[in-house]
Amino acid sequence: MEHITLLLAIVVVTALVFDFTNGFHDTANAMATTISTGALKPKTAVAMSAVLNLVGAFLSVEVAKTISKGLVNEEGIQPEVILAALVGAILWNLVTWLVGLPSSSSHALMGGLIGATVASIGLSGVNGEVVVTKVLIPAVAAPIVAGIASMLATKLTYRIGARTDEKDTAKGYRAGQIASAGLVSLAHGTNDAQKTMGIITLALVAGGALAPGSNPPVWVIVSAGLAIALGTYLGGWRIIRTMGKGLTDLQPQQGFAAQTSAATTILASSHLGFSLSTTHVVSGGVMGAGLGRKGGVVRWSTATRMFVAWGLTLPAAGLVGAGAEYVARQGDWGVYVVAAFLIASCVGIWLVSRRQVVDHNNVNDVETDAETAGVVTTAIAAVTPPPAGSVAAVADEDLKTTIPAPVPTDPAAPPAPAAV
Repeated sequence: MEHITLLLAIVVVTALVFDFTNGFHDTANAMATTISTGALKPKTAVAMSAVLNLVGAFLSVEVAKTISKGLVNEEGIQPEVILAALVGAILWNLVTWLVGLPSSSSHALMGGLIGATVASIGLSGVNGEVVVTKVLIPAVAAPIVAGIASMLATKLTYRIGARTDEKDTAKGYRAGQIASAGLVSLAHGTNDAQKTMGIITLALVAGGALAPGSNPPVWVIVSAGLAIALGTYLGGWRIIRTMGKGLTDLQPQQGFAAQTSAATTILASSHLGFSLSTTHVVSGGVMGAGLGRKGGVVRWSTATRMFVAWGLTLPAAGLVGAGAEYVARQGDWGVYVVAAFLIASCVGIWLVSRRQVVDHNNVNDVETDAETAGVVTTAIAAVTPPPAGSVAAVADEDLKTTIPAPVPTDPAAPPAPAAV
């Protein structure tokens, strides 16, 4: 029993570490557009998001039930499996944070859990129907739905404000952004904080501390809410930079449309118990807002790298989870080795990140180059007529001139030689 108690303690602490990384990894989902448009100062934005994440953690437990009761079969799952799953999720979160790519903490957790479960008891331990209906389908559908809604909302906002002063409308939409960012933060707490609640509850059931089918205890809800709020307050500045400036250049109208569409999608999924990726939803909303403004562009080179990271999340976290489970099942020493490996990896990634610091002081500083807009935007620009009066238009007109206009000359001067 002492072994189980110690192991459970390690698992719970590791789960809260994952919750912490989830907080700073996903801060961009709520506050990147608000920070990039100047609606809120960076530190004010993350503080507001942290408080609302904490509040959101207490609003529902439907997603926690999906994680603890639906994704994998509780029978046969040992605490070592949960530990291994968390190792895979944490490392994927940190690697993608280091390179500044928005990826799904939710899918990292579920990928680690699926990989560790398969390594432990085989494919029979995974509920395939739940994975498809409540994970994979929402993962594909949610960013598309949010993107379309955001694009239409952006077009509508510009049409409504077409005859008003742009500065006055910008002030109003900045205020709207603050409200919608708060809604996204609240929605994030109702969805993502619950995933850690679910994983801790699953570990307690596996360790015999809770009866199968139990809901998350109050102390689990409180600790998970505090962990994600603390991580959110520290701010994942690298991902905030990518989400706010790397995908597209947002104006306040676009930021408001993107966040409102994302919040609506996330809250609806939480009510239905879908374990939705807020990263996928908000990214879809940001891209939709970029496409919804006339003249707006999406930097598809950045978006492509992000899509690749999304596709790798489940298998990468699953492979690490499976490997960690193999080591952890060897006994006490295996658990300690896995824990030591996780700590060493976290410290190493943090040290690498110090070589180029990104924080609230330089989060909006983005280096631009010829590839920033991506090949799709470049192709569109190549076939779009330049505006009248621009340098490109003048150059184009010069190229079209084949016969120079006659130049007045002195009648007494000899005629100019004919052109060959």
